[in-house]
Amino acid sequence: MQPLKLLKNTAVTLLLAIIGFQAVSCGTLLYPERKGQISGKIDPNVAILNGIGLLVFLVPGVIAFAVDFSNGTIYLPPDKSAQLPHAPRSAKTVSFDTQTLTSDKLEQIVKTETGRDIDLREQTIEVTQLHTPAQLKLAIDHISRD
Repeated sequence: MQPLKLLKNTAVTLLLAIIGFQAVSCGTLLYPERKGQISGKIDPNVAILNGIGLLVFLVPGVIAFAVDFSNGTIYLPPDKSAQLPHAPRSAKTVSFDTQTLTSDKLEQIVKTETGRDIDLREQTIEVTQLHTPAQLKLAIDHISRD
C-alpha cells in the first residue's frame, strides 16, 4: 500500500510542478512591460513556452495563449526582432563545382565549413537549390518565420 501512496504523491507533486512551470512561462508574467501592445511579431520564446502548456495540459496552454494575446505580451516590442538560437549572423560564400556535386560531397563540404556532420537522407532535412543571394535571403526568412 505504501508504494501506491508514494506513486500518487509523486504524481501530484509532478502535476503541480508542471502547472506551476506553465503559469510562470506565460508572457504576461515574463514581460509585464509589453502589456497593451496591439500587434507585432510574435515572440517565439513566449509562443514556445505557451505551446509546451498545450502539449502537457491543454487548458493551461489555451489560457496562456488567450491571456498573452489579449494583453499583447506575446508580441515582441516594436524595436526588437526574433533571433533563433544558433541562427547564423552572417553568410559565407563557399565555391564548389556544381556539375560534379553529389550528396556525399555536399555533406563533406558542410562538415569542412561548419564542423558539423549532416546526413542529407534524413527525413528532417530539406534540400533546396538556390541560384541567387536573394533566394537565400527569402529561404532564411521563411525558415525564421516557421
